[in-house]
Amino acid sequence: MSETRGIGDAARASGLSVSALRYYDGAGVLVPAVVDPVTGYRRYTAEQITAARLIAGLRRVGMPVADIAQAVQNLSDPSRVRGRLAAHLARLEAGLADARRELLRLHALLDLEENLMTRLTLSTTALCAALDAVRFAAAAATDPIPPGVLFETGEGMLTLVTTDRYRLAVATVPAEVEGPPARRFLPLDLADDIHGLPAGRVTLDLAADRARAQAGDVIVEGKPIEMDFPDYRRLLPVPAEGTRRIAVDTAALRERLAAAPVVPREHDGQPYPVSVLGLDPAGSLRLGTEGEWEADRDAHVAVNREFLLQALDAGGPGQLVLELDGPLRPLAVRVAGDDTRFSLLMPVRP
Repeated sequence: MSETRGIGDAARASGLSVSALRYYDGAGVLVPAVVDPVTGYRRYTAEQITAARLIAGLRRVGMPVADIAQAVQNLSDPSRVRGRLAAHLARLEAGLADARRELLRLHALLDLEENLMTRLTLSTTALCAALDAVRFAAAAATDPIPPGVLFETGEGMLTLVTTDRYRLAVATVPAEVEGPPARRFLPLDLADDIHGLPAGRVTLDLAADRARAQAGDVIVEGKPIEMDFPDYRRLLPVPAEGTRRIAVDTAALRERLAAAPVVPREHDGQPYPVSVLGLDPAGSLRLGTEGEWEADRDAHVAVNREFLLQALDAGGPGQLVLELDGPLRPLAVRVAGDDTRFSLLMPVRP
């Protein structure tokens, strides 16, 4: 008994409270060397005081009780205890890194709310593919609509839209969206700079007076165009019972268009070729002539051939679907099996 110390002395010597020593006794982590069978008074050896000091330190750094128990059991092998200390430190550092990231995210969220800014995070590859799908329909510098791309956010998505009044292209990609809904019309040169960002993940911040995109260490930014982009939704095709849908192969249709006759037309003194599209008796796509167009206007739709070729290129190789909805309705060009990308070509009237 003279070589042991009472629980009060053990508490003072180790830095653990009396109640903590009782807890670790009950948990089987540090069972006292002697327990008086009548009074229940606990006494501890010098080695147990050392173990209690270890426990006190491990408590202060937040080590779980199960790991503390293992460290006490390994006290005779300092290298194993050091290994447990290193593993716990790695967990703490990882947790601190996670906490820093979460706090940065919360600060960014507050910034978004304070500055009425919307932040999108998405795949650079997916964003570039969407830009490729719509860029061909961006207005030329001489058109009333400035050359640019509409960036419009939705729930978990980003929609890109371009138009020059004669054609319209729409592409939607999934994105993480934080902040209020945004509808920003970005200049075409800024959209091209965004397209040139390196592969990976891109963060896009959209505010009323600024647009900023960052991928890795590369940042591009500029000012949105100050104008109300046309309400493109009014032009979106609504599936109708009489709509004729024809699946086509992009490469094959390009070859047919190159060999088919065209109807010459002129706009603002500039000539352009027109392709006439219809159906043959079997329901397959037919490229008609000017005479057929004039003879049966209700059965054909005519579009600018160069616009159609550009829409086919934007749709990519493989199968596309053409929707012919009458001679006065836009011709829709869709990617087969993909509702997120399509373009519309305004019809040319006879």
